[in-house]
Order: sequence, then structure tokens, then C-alpha cells
Amino acid sequence: MSDLYCVFGNPIAHSKSPAIHAAFAVQTAQDLRYEARLAAVDGFGQAIAEFVAAGGKGANVTVPFKEEAYRLATRLSDRAARAGAVNTLVFDGPEVFGDNTDGAGLVRDITNNLGFSLVGKRILLLGAGGASRGVIAPLLAEKPASLIIANRSADKAVALAQAFADMAPLGGGSFAETAGKSFDLVINATSASLSGASLPLPPGIFAPGSLAYDMMYGKGETPFLTLARQQGAARCADGLGMLVEQAAEAFFVWRGIRPGTAQVLAELRAKLVA
Repeated sequence: MSDLYCVFGNPIAHSKSPAIHAAFAVQTAQDLRYEARLAAVDGFGQAIAEFVAAGGKGANVTVPFKEEAYRLATRLSDRAARAGAVNTLVFDGPEVFGDNTDGAGLVRDITNNLGFSLVGKRILLLGAGGASRGVIAPLLAEKPASLIIANRSADKAVALAQAFADMAPLGGGSFAETAGKSFDLVINATSASLSGASLPLPPGIFAPGSLAYDMMYGKGETPFLTLARQQGAARCADGLGMLVEQAAEAFFVWRGIRPGTAQVLAELRAKLVA
């Protein structure tokens, strides 16, 4: 019988994870099944218990359950502990191991797929929620020149910067406080693109040769990337590559083998623009 894996979320019908992991399984000759499972907003723990009882070996976790998965885990990876959120679970008897592959996926997409080195770069991270928290440590590990967090609520950005101050000196503040500064990489980790909202970014933040990166993706260009292009960003990228790369990292955590991502990403991209 094939090993069983899944992704939990609410909503979840839109998830591309089953297609991604099915492709990885074929590529690596791994005998597994991967499903999308809808969990009730107040029923994540019960959904996990039912999945484990059905023989589930591991799971991905997406919105809105990443922090709940963090609390449910009996053991955490270092990167999950730093992130305060879990997107990958491994079930082994009574143990629930929690990991976070989001940051690794982001860094691999930017450095490998886009060929953009983070060493010595000035980075602006937009948003101070869970999406930002999960990627700060992996970004800092790449040795950028600086990392500043900007958020609608400046207090949240300052608090998040302080939470990682032991790794490197970080800045935190409002969007308006980025005025007069320029950055080599601007990452949108807010949920604004989901609702089609634009961000109040001051002009001049995109340095020559800069990359604008939106963690969200869709059929067309996100409002953030449209704004970035208008304000002079040299390159724009959405988060589809991050999705595939974090999935590959989760697959490695589960199966001990790292699938190739280029072909899977190309096929997803082709379907997205079709």
C-alpha cells in the first residue's frame, strides 16, 4: 500500500501541492499518494488525528494552520522553532515532528532559479506576519548587507526585527519610513495581492538592477509587481517557484531524496499562463 501524505488548509481546493508531489513521486520512483484535505477552521487537531489513524505519514500545512501546527508538534526543527510556524509535519508513532521549508524554498528560488545572489544585498521585507517570520533566518544566512522589515503597523515590524536581532542587526518600521532608501531586493510577504490591494510604497525604493519578488502568484501580474515595474524594478518574479521549492524541501524531509524542480515548475508555469 502506498505511503499516504496530504496538505491541510482552509480553503484547499485550489492547492497545486497534489500535482507537484505526484510529479516528484514519479520522477524519484517513490510509492506514495498525496491528497488535499480540507480541515475545519476549528478542527485542525481532529483532522490530523483522523489522518494519522488512516495511516498518514506526513503532511504539508497551509493557511490558516501553520501556527497551530507549530503548537501541535512534539518536536521541532531549528528553522521551525525560529519561525514560530510549521508547514511540514512528519508522523512517527506518538511523535509529531514539525519543520518549516518556506524559507529554504524562497532562498532556493531566488538564488538558484532566478540566479540572484543575496550576498551583500540590501533587502526590504514587506509584512510582519507569519510569512515574513518563516523566511527571515534563511535570508540572513545568505549574508545580505542589510534587512529591513516594513509593515502597515510599524510596531509589529519593530517587534519582529527585535525577535531576530541575535542573528544580525535588523531594521523595522512603517512603509513610509522606507522613503529615501533603496533596495536590491524587495519581497512582498503581505496578503495584499490575494485581495488585489496595492501597497503604499514610496517611490525610489527599487535600486538599479533590483529584483521585486511577490510570494503570491496568479494568472496575471500581482498589484505589487505591477507597482514595482512602474517604479523601476529591473526584474519581477512571483512566488510559484517558492511553492515548488518548498515542496521539494518537504519531499526531502519525508523521503530523504531531493527531486528536481525545473521541469515541474515549467509545467506549472505553462498551465498558469494558458
